[in-house]
Amino acid sequence: QVQLGESGGGLVQAGGSLRLSCAASERTFSNYAMGWFRQGPGKEREFVAAISWDGGSTYYEDSVKGRFTISRDNAKNTVYLQMNSLKPEDTAVYYCAARVIGYITTTVEKYDYWGQGTQVAVSS
Repeated sequence: QVQLGESGGGLVQAGGSLRLSCAASERTFSNYAMGWFRQGPGKEREFVAAISWDGGSTYYEDSVKGRFTISRDNAKNTVYLQMNSLKPEDTAVYYCAARVIGYITTTVEKYDYWGQGTQVAVSS
């Protein structure tokens, strides 16, 4: 059972930046595709970004393209989400997720393990 732990959330003003981290409990992390999702108040969980097992492929939801960057360090069992030019509509609980099959997908149901989430709040 892979355990994921997110950190780095907080309160920031619009236009600011945050860097989220997600640490995995197992070295098999390096075989997994990783994704970031978010869930705003009263909304369903939605895809934000994903990265393949080797970091060679990434994919972003349209509203975050050019502002967010997903990356990973397999030696540290950690995936990151650098968020720049934050907007109030980015406010949500952000979750990282691991997919045993190492290729990218945007589908929530295709991820096997989830973290507990970290809150991001962007004030206007």
